[in-house]
This record gives sequence, structure tokens and C-alpha cells, in this order.
Amino acid sequence: MNDPRPATPVIPRATERTRLAPIGLESARIVSGPWADWQRDNREVTTPHSFGWLERDGTVDNLRRLAPDSDADYPRRGLWFTDSDLYKALEGVAWDLGRIPSEELERLIEDMAGIIAGAQLPDGYVNSFVQAGHGERWGNLVESHELYCIGHLIQAGIAHRRATGRDELFDIARKAADVAVADFGDLRRGDTDGHEEIEMALVELYRETGEESYLRLAQQFVDVRGQRTFNTRRHGDSEYYQDATPVREETTVVGHAVRAIYLLAGVVDLYIETGEEALLASALRQWDSMTGEKTYLTGAVGSRIDGEAFGPGFELPPDLAYGETCATIGNIMLGWRLLLVTGESRFADAIERGLYNLFSASTSLGRNAFYYNNPGQRRALLPPAPVDDRPHRSLAPGTRPAWFECACCPPNVMRQVASLGAYLATHDAHGVQLHQFMPSTLRFPLDGGEVELETSTEYPLDGVVTVRVTATPETGWTLALRRPDWARQASVTVNGEEVSAEPGERGYIEIEREWRPGDVVVVTLPVAPRLTVAHPAVDALRGTVAIERGPVVYALESPDQADGVDLDRVELDVTQPLREDRRDDFLGRPAILVHATGRLRDDAAWRGRGWTAIDEQPDEAGAPIDLVAIPYAYWANRGPSTMRIHVPARRG
Repeated sequence: MNDPRPATPVIPRATERTRLAPIGLESARIVSGPWADWQRDNREVTTPHSFGWLERDGTVDNLRRLAPDSDADYPRRGLWFTDSDLYKALEGVAWDLGRIPSEELERLIEDMAGIIAGAQLPDGYVNSFVQAGHGERWGNLVESHELYCIGHLIQAGIAHRRATGRDELFDIARKAADVAVADFGDLRRGDTDGHEEIEMALVELYRETGEESYLRLAQQFVDVRGQRTFNTRRHGDSEYYQDATPVREETTVVGHAVRAIYLLAGVVDLYIETGEEALLASALRQWDSMTGEKTYLTGAVGSRIDGEAFGPGFELPPDLAYGETCATIGNIMLGWRLLLVTGESRFADAIERGLYNLFSASTSLGRNAFYYNNPGQRRALLPPAPVDDRPHRSLAPGTRPAWFECACCPPNVMRQVASLGAYLATHDAHGVQLHQFMPSTLRFPLDGGEVELETSTEYPLDGVVTVRVTATPETGWTLALRRPDWARQASVTVNGEEVSAEPGERGYIEIEREWRPGDVVVVTLPVAPRLTVAHPAVDALRGTVAIERGPVVYALESPDQADGVDLDRVELDVTQPLREDRRDDFLGRPAILVHATGRLRDDAAWRGRGWTAIDEQPDEAGAPIDLVAIPYAYWANRGPSTMRIHVPARRG
């Protein structure tokens, strides 16, 4: 049994190229509040729900039938990459074991590892689709997802090893990686997988083992992409596969959103371990372009249902948004890597936006139903999701489905929730950094000794974050607290005395002193509701406003409005104040609702007119009405509804 390393997804080996160092789940525990509740439900609800569907859909049977002693007479079922759904779910369970041990979950991984080992060929290759007779090994990489599946197997094995010290799953994953090295390494093949993922998995496997062949293969897979090597006659084009422009020359994210972001995460990993500045420069260019021109207010990325893809800059229609859940999860992983490299708060800001909005909205409050794509506007009442069936992934029905034919998102949610503690804080030679504000206990290994902190907060219900020092070395160190980009001001006290809340060059409030156990830091952030507008180049949103409060994006949903209010006809009076309404039991949990003054447009004068001269527009001002906005994360939990985030602005 291997001694476990910190239970965290990313452990850079070349630490001279990272400003910040991660801590593991054993050192970062979310102890209460909504995220702790979600982690509990992730274990108690989502995990059995997901493995029930993985069994029901044949995902596990697809591997079980390949065992040497199997006499299975049933055919393989499901899409060609279903193996990856199981591997991601196992990674989620592994990270959950890093939080709290469980004999039941350990047996689950042991049983699944036995099934995967039984399907694995002697040389290490494993893929239930190809081994069932559907094509040849590596014969259709543009579509087969073979390396993609192996990448998720590697990440699951590493997670299990780091969380528990056990090697059953890790040994299977390493054998699978070795067959990829044997078949592709040293340019024995000059192609790569049509769906990126293997790149960051191979780098992390190098970090775990020190075996450089994994790092070299990851480098090779990045180098060959962008050379138009894929035959795209059947599906997509070169840009769809990030194969039109070499990685080092690309200036913006293009094509399939999840693939593009997974590729960038691997590119940043490669920069960390190789030091090639061109890789980091490309990743930063693409991240800047994506964040400034191709990201929705909710943290959604990918505006096109066609190809689950990025469009050109500022193409952000709210009602047609695709916003795949996996894409925002990938962006959180990318942002974390860039945060470790640069130490800049903008990457933690992006993680926060994704977590509290798109990611939170992806899953029902019961934690057993999911959206694959996440619109920013719903114009019509759609039928609820089928109770006992799986819709196509491109559909976002009136309620969240329990599962999907393409089930990549639910297990991705599992692993993100289970590993969330690892994204809260970091340390460096000078001290510790708090990136996300959740009730937690945190431990950091500094050169002078261990630092322990307790964070208590109701954030983002209010903006007060209290940090108590419970253990500290006698030498001084710096506590760095992120001041979010939406917070134009803040206040900070140490033991009741006010100190400067001005952020440093990387966006953090830095407090350097000789700390003592019992010291208390209180940060107060202004979470009052505010109105937000889009960049004027976003034609679909010009003339509209959205409501935000702290990191939370709000939406108008039909169940909260007065009878007869058509959300397609409302306008928001920006001259009137926004009003808060705290509810202690809104959908079973505390929440802040926001009231705004609106107008209901009278469309009678427009009837029969699609277009009219500007100087002949009808006077359609309606009487003032009360509009009620709820956190976007809560929408679609009360049956089919209409919803909108962006509302036409009106003055008076």
C-alpha cells in the first residue's frame, strides 16, 4: 500500500513555476453551510443514484462481460465512451473518501476495480466498445474517445491512491497508460484523440510516479494537435477539434467547449513541468479571450448547441445558450491551474462565478437530477423531464432529468463536489491564501511550523467572513484574503482593530504580522444587490440589465411573479432601488430574494406589427409591478417554468 500524498487533484512537481502550493482534502474541510450539505448529499444521494444508473444503463455490464470467465450473452449497450462515466464517478467516490473514510465506498471502488481489471487485456488496453468488436484499437481516434477514457481512468486511479493510499485502481490505470506510451510514444503514431483529456491525466501521472515517458507523451499529444491531422468528413471540422491552429499560435478558444478547455488545462500542466513559456502565453491569451468575450454572466461557456461549441466573440444569446455543465467544471479546473501558476485573484474570481451560478444550477436541490446544458432564458413552459428515461443531451426540458444518454455531466458534478475543499486555499513561502469563503478548517505546512485556521461565514447570504487563527508558528507570516472583483470596497479588522483592505497587485488583501492563537480577522464584503450590463458588443443583450448580489447571479422565474406576468413582456425600472427579502426557508434553505420595480409592456398596440418606424412606436408603458428575483441556482426546482436573467432596462 502506498503512503498517500495530499488528496488533491493537482500536485505540481516543478514547484519553481508555481507561486502557490495546494493543500489536500485532509487539510481543508468544509464543516457546515450549503456546500457541506451538498458534499453530504453527494455521498448519500448522488453516489447511489449515479451508480444505480451506471448499472441500469449497462455501463458496468459493458466491462463485466469482458472478464475471461464471463459467459455473458448480452450485447454492449450505450454510447462508445460510457467507460469514462464510470471512471469519473469512481474519481468522485475516491475524493469523497479523502474527506471521510467509508468501508462501503471503499468496497464499491474495490468491486469496480475488480471488474475493470477483469476487462483489461494483458498488455493494459481496456475499452469496452472496441473490445466488444466495434472497430479496431486506435482505428478511429477522431471519434472513438479511447484515450479520453484512459485519461479519466488515470485520474480516478490517482485520486484513489492520494485519498486512501491504495493501489488497486491506480495499477489498472498505469497499465492502461503504459499501453498508450508503447503505441504512441516517440511518434510511433502521429495522431491523438479527438476529445482532449489524456493530456492533463498523463502529466498528473508523471507527477505521481516521476516516470518521464508520461510527460513526453502528453507533450507529443499537444504538439500534434493543430496540424489538421483529423479526418473530419463525418463530424465537425478542424476547428471543432482544436486541430486548425497549433496550440502555441492560437489566440482564442474555438470549437467544442469542453475539449478546448480540457486541452488548455493540460497545456498549463505542461508549462508547469517543462517551463515552456509559449505554452503559458497561449493559455493566458485564450483564457483572456474566453473570459472577456465568450463567457456568460453565470460562468457558462459555449454558446452553440450545434457542436456544443464556442461561437465568435460576444456571441452570447441567453435563450440559445448551451452552457454545458462539464465546460464550466473544466473551466474551474483550468482556473485552478492558472491560479497556482500566477497567484492572481482573477482566476479564483472565475472559479467562484462558476461555482455559485452555472455549477450550482446544474443539479437539482434534491441532488438527483441534472441539466447537461444550462440556458440563461426560458421563454415557454416545456414538458417536465421524463421520470424514467434519459433525454438527449442537447435538450434542457422543463425540469432536470435524472440521467442522460450521454451521461458525462452527473459524474463530473460528483467529482467536483467531492474535491471542493481542495480549491479553498493555498500556501507559499510567505504565508497562506484564502480563495473561496466557506465555513471550514484549514491546515497549512509553513517552514516555521503549521498554521491552522477556522473560517466561519454565511457568505454569500451576507458578506462577513471571520477567520480565527487556532495554531501558528512564532515567526511572522502573511494571511492573504481574496477581494472579489465585484467588491469595489471592503473592510477588515484584526482583533477588532481596522486594517487596510486595499488589495495587493494580485488582488488579495495581505495582512503580515506575528500571529498568535486566538487572533481573529473579520472581512466584510458589500454583497448588496446591483445591476449589471453586458459589453455593448453582445448584441443579444444590449439594452438589458441583470441582477447580481455578491457572487450570485439572479433570475426572474415565473412561480415568483404575480399571476399573469409574462416574463417576455417585463421591463426593469433602473431608477428604482433594489430591495432585499431574506427567507429562512426558501425551497428548504435560507436565501435572499431581490425585489425590483418593473413594468409590464402592453403589447396590444403592437399587435400585428413585427416592425415599425422609430417615430411611430406605440406608447406601451404599463403600470408598475413588483418583480421578484431568485438565485439562478434555484430555478427549475418547482416544476416547469419560464425564466430570464437579462431584463430590458427602463428609466421611469
